[in-house]
Parts: sequence; structure tokens; C-alpha cells
Amino acid sequence: MAGTVAGTAGREVSAFPERDLAVRSRRREAGGAGARSLLLTMLGEFALPRRAPVWTATFVDALAAVGVEEKAARQALARTAGEGLLVAERVGRRTRWSLSPRATRLLEDGTARIYGFMRGGRPWDGRWLVLAVTVPESRRQLRHRLRVRLTWAGMGSPAQGLWVVPDAGKIDEVTGIVADLGIAASVMSWVGTSAAVGDPQAVVRAAWRLDQVEAAYHDFVAAFSGRVVTDLGSAFRAQVELVQAWRRFPFVDPALPAELLEHDWPGVAAAATFHERHDAWRRRADAHWDALCAGAEQRA
Repeated sequence: MAGTVAGTAGREVSAFPERDLAVRSRRREAGGAGARSLLLTMLGEFALPRRAPVWTATFVDALAAVGVEEKAARQALARTAGEGLLVAERVGRRTRWSLSPRATRLLEDGTARIYGFMRGGRPWDGRWLVLAVTVPESRRQLRHRLRVRLTWAGMGSPAQGLWVVPDAGKIDEVTGIVADLGIAASVMSWVGTSAAVGDPQAVVRAAWRLDQVEAAYHDFVAAFSGRVVTDLGSAFRAQVELVQAWRRFPFVDPALPAELLEHDWPGVAAAATFHERHDAWRRRADAHWDALCAGAEQRA
């Protein structure tokens, strides 16, 4: 399944931009970070389930199908390998790539998050998890990693150094993040319900850009609900672009309980569109990927 790391998939690989949530044009996706992001989507959607090495030619052809030039495709492969997510194997003058154990973990984590996202509501017990973190401004890389990890965990920041999420069950995930980053001595946390002082809705508005997320959901539904595919190639393009667009939402939408939302949340309808379109296109998209792999194998 589905691309992740995030995104597709996960924790330290930031494939989910926080801004510019609208579905991007194919031309924008073709440049720089877009090529790598699309590669990660393909790794999660097609390479992960098969667990088989993939020739460079397969990736180049697959990325070309969504508007990525060969040079950008090869750069994306090199960059992803440099991050320890792909392992190269030379076969004569050609190269094939396998997922590293780290990539497999990240993609599996992202896959579970992406496909489970917005699947049914959950009762809320009224409790919040609150985290107060002190990281010096001089440690910008650490601050960035912390922000990416906490955001992926669904937390929002209504004020500098303060993170909140209306889900006390996140404590184990957040504890792991703090331990991984080695900042336990700089953190305080507590769990509890809101007191009478203050307005939880104001906290929600400050912590998350829900208006932008809501607009992005409407854009997503408009882009994919009526899309028609006519052959294996168009199904493949549609599937990649569908997953690429959807996988950002777990990073920017905290999936707040209904009690904290002012109206029906469009994420539910968008999730229905995602799963319906994915089910409709998956068989043909998989067939196209397998054909690309077979073609590259024959040229080996």
C-alpha cells in the first residue's frame, strides 16, 4: 500500500509538508523534493507489499508517468539511498534497489497511519495530553525534528514550547519521541480535563490551522471524486496522485473529537473518497507497476 514516510511515512522523514495543502499540479511535483516525495509514495504503495528488488529503470519509468524527468528521478533515488532507506545492488552495469530495514519500518508505520486515518470516530473522555518543552533556539535541527515528530503524533502547538492533543492515549508515542530525541530533562507533561478557565476552542484554533485543512479536504474531493481512468497507465497515475495527496492529511489533521469541532468535519467524506477511488483503481495500477518491473527485467 500506500506511500507513507512519510510520510509515507513516518517519523523522521518529513514527506508531509505543513503548508500548501492543496493538491499540487503534476508539474510542481516533478521538481526536486516533489520527485523524492513521489518516489516514497511508490515505495510504500508498490515496493513494500512485494518485498522484491526494483530496477532503476522501473523507478525512472514509473516517475516519468507522473511527470518526473529522468535526472530528477535518479537524484531522488540517490538522495533516498543516502538517507539509508534504499540499498543498492549492482548487477553488471545496472542497479536494483531494496528497502532497508529502517525504510520497511517507516513505510509500514506510515501505511497503517494513512489507511487507518479517519476510519470511524472514537469516543472522547475529555482528557488532554499537554507537553511543555524547552529546546534552545540554537538547536534548530533538534527543534525541527521535535516539531515534525510531535506533529505526526497529532499534537498541535498553541504557544511556543507548549504542545497539546485531546488524546491521553498518545502518551506512549510521545514518551518514545522524547526518549529518541534525548530531551527528557527538558520536558514536563500532564494529562487531564479542561478547567473552567479559558476556551478550548481558542486553543484548538491556535494549535491547528483547521481552516486550511478543511479547504484542502474539499480540494481533494473535487480533484478525485469524478476522475476517470481509461487504461492501466492512467489508473497508475491516478493511484499515485491519489495516495500522494491523501498521505499529507494525517500530518496536518489531528483528527479531533467531534466535541471540539464546530461542524461536520469534511475529512470523513474525503476519507470515503480516498478508499473508494483506491479500491477502484488498485488492480489496474498494480498491473501497470508489474508491467514496468517486467519490462525492466527483460532489459537486464
